[in-house]
Amino acid sequence: MKKLLIALASALFVFGASVRAADAPRSITIGLVAKSQGNPVFQAARVGAEDAAVELSRKLGVKITVLWRTPNEDDAQKQVEYLEQLVLQGVDGISVSCSEAETLTPAIDRAVKQGVAVMCFDSDAPASQRFSYHGTDDVESGHTIMRELAAVLGPGKHVVAIPGGNQNARNLQNRIKGALDEAKQHPDLTIRGVYYSKEVPQDAAAKIEEVQTANPDIDGWAMIGSWSLFTGALLKWEPGKVKIVAMDALPAELPYVRKGVVQKLFAQQTYQWGWRSIELLADKVVLGKAPAKVLDYSPLPPVTKANVDEFEQNWKKWLRQ
Repeated sequence: MKKLLIALASALFVFGASVRAADAPRSITIGLVAKSQGNPVFQAARVGAEDAAVELSRKLGVKITVLWRTPNEDDAQKQVEYLEQLVLQGVDGISVSCSEAETLTPAIDRAVKQGVAVMCFDSDAPASQRFSYHGTDDVESGHTIMRELAAVLGPGKHVVAIPGGNQNARNLQNRIKGALDEAKQHPDLTIRGVYYSKEVPQDAAAKIEEVQTANPDIDGWAMIGSWSLFTGALLKWEPGKVKIVAMDALPAELPYVRKGVVQKLFAQQTYQWGWRSIELLADKVVLGKAPAKVLDYSPLPPVTKANVDEFEQNWKKWLRQ
């Protein structure tokens, strides 16, 4: 009788394992919706996602396909359309960088209601039903940029300006908030203003030059967004005359550090945006595993003249050069 019970228990265990194996997905599809096609930070995120899909497919024994659906330029309504198309295509998960949280939130909620796992990267929609956000702690990054700018400006009174980018982007508004809050801790800093522009390199650089020309007493820029450095337009500035501390450390920005026009960059881990998106979504969809924290922040490594050459090597991998 005992042997019979043992045999029955073994058979049930094997049967249960077979059912679980049969229930496990053999393949999943994940949509990645960034803000704009041309921005290198999102190109790096795409490479990170594709690399993660290859490695995690092998690790989990599940084929992971990444669908890249991103507008040519920053367009929240277009992002909504891509989310809806991805849901109709039957994707298992979506990771989106929200151009406007308020516009994307209803679309995210509709996708979740239809059984799609949705997370945000880079720019969050915290009021939505997304299960996670991965990227920069934007408020803290604003503090960091302003704090480091105050340090490089040194003693004495200084006038500082902040480029604002898209006025409706929640991540940028949070960075501005952090920067303005930090400025209150430095009574010798006067904030001349926050200056908005399109997040297009030429437009952003033109706005910076316009403001600097109209306000020659500005001697520091707290660049919570560094679109103006994606071109060489400001390389003609006299090194060190106006101090600049900026977010990101894209290939186009590195000559600014070498020349001394920019004193310090803080690199968002853009390749990791894509990698971590696929990892978190695979955990959620394949393993039924939720992240340890809903807000999954990544640090901002500093880039200066001391390590700029070393950091440049990362981009050869991130952009498949």
